[in-house]
Amino acid sequence: MSVNGCHGDGPAGRTTYRSPLAARYASPEMSFLFSDAHKFQTWRLLWLFLAEAEQKLGLPITDEQIEEMRVNLDNIDYSVAAEEEKRLRHDVMAHVHTFGRCCPKAAGIIHLGATSCYVGDNTDLITLKKAFDLLLPKVARVISRLADFATEHANLPTLGFTHFQPAQLTTVGKRCCLWIQDLCMDLERLTRARDDLRFRGVKGTTGTQASFLQLFEGDHQKVEELDRMVTERAGFQRAFLITGQTYTRKVDIEVLSVLASLGASVHKISTDIRLLASLKELEEPFEKQQIGSSAMPYKRNPMRCERCCSLARHLMTLIMDPLQTASVQWLERTLDDSANRRLCLAEAFLTADTILNTLQNISEGLVVYPKVIERRIRQELPFMATENIIMAMVKAGSSRQDCHERIRVLSQEAAAVVKQEGGDNDLITRIQADPYFSPIHAQLEHLLDPSSFTGRAAQQVERFLKEEVRPLLKSYESQMDVKVELNL
Repeated sequence: MSVNGCHGDGPAGRTTYRSPLAARYASPEMSFLFSDAHKFQTWRLLWLFLAEAEQKLGLPITDEQIEEMRVNLDNIDYSVAAEEEKRLRHDVMAHVHTFGRCCPKAAGIIHLGATSCYVGDNTDLITLKKAFDLLLPKVARVISRLADFATEHANLPTLGFTHFQPAQLTTVGKRCCLWIQDLCMDLERLTRARDDLRFRGVKGTTGTQASFLQLFEGDHQKVEELDRMVTERAGFQRAFLITGQTYTRKVDIEVLSVLASLGASVHKISTDIRLLASLKELEEPFEKQQIGSSAMPYKRNPMRCERCCSLARHLMTLIMDPLQTASVQWLERTLDDSANRRLCLAEAFLTADTILNTLQNISEGLVVYPKVIERRIRQELPFMATENIIMAMVKAGSSRQDCHERIRVLSQEAAAVVKQEGGDNDLITRIQADPYFSPIHAQLEHLLDPSSFTGRAAQQVERFLKEEVRPLLKSYESQMDVKVELNL
């Protein structure tokens, strides 16, 4: 059967590949930043900035030409641009010609003195900066939701795990703070990466500014002023003083490195929730009409956390692209970076956007099952309490060695019931039935109070949230009241 026969005459695009990130997962705002519309509108804006600065510095560019460019910034005929690119085999020159068609008076001064990377690289840097601006409040919102969750459950004892084996108790809120701490590190690193971005600026073909020096008849000061003016108009505080034809591709390494690190944090958090869901202690939100399994109606699969893990894994692998690209940028540049960067930069931000949206949704609806947690504690706590019981017996006058041996024998018997018979841990019942332990029978309830085994967990939660988390979120207060609606 033909493809058309399989798919029928449905919506356009059914018979061609579409990125799931854009079509299925990422937000419209992030998808727009990496769209053709945003890219080519920014190209035109950069040509306008260049012309305005060149005019102010004395080049023969008229107000009429500037105005003609300004009113046509969004007037892009994509069919004409496609025809020009097919003819010229050069995307930037295709859009220079397309812009010139709707700006006939300004056509001669569009892209004056510039190279392709003037619009290409500078647009990428503008896009990266805007993309960080979209991600940062999303990270902050996830931290804020988890901080509320940690506060609510700061005192709720739960069984801690090392090696995924039962360990000492902690609290649900303290465990959540482990997640928050990683995300706080990500928020700080993302902020630093955004603030460290520099503009490529106005540098010419190999970065020497030779074409602009010629335009301004050898006036070095005007060339430097041109670079400064355009950089400022584009919203950057600094430009690179040194470039080849491109900005150094190590910038892309730094950008994708912090995103990959974010991916590792989200993967860890989502995996923890998946493990706890298997233990039935904690669950992600589950809609009333949601189906967990087509074959097993009772299942409540952690599909959102699984999606986060799946996409975070992709995000973490993308760091290899800029690492390899930066290492093979021969001399002043080579074009084998272009196709690769079109993929990895967009996919990294779209993926990060998706996992943050999903994690916010998860963090807003986490469900805790205290009775299940309590039951698991009861299964393990008697073994953990043996040292406290021995100390209490010693205080009551018993020999530590004798007490240790009696506890050891009873513990082995109780462990056999749990492991070989599948029964409940009956160590305490055995201790209560043994006359040897009668001096502390009245203390057993106190000795087995779970809250006495959590140390300073609750106090750590309070101090951590107060001293480190809340101050970090202060600059995002006005962006906190945003809900996330997941398509799937």
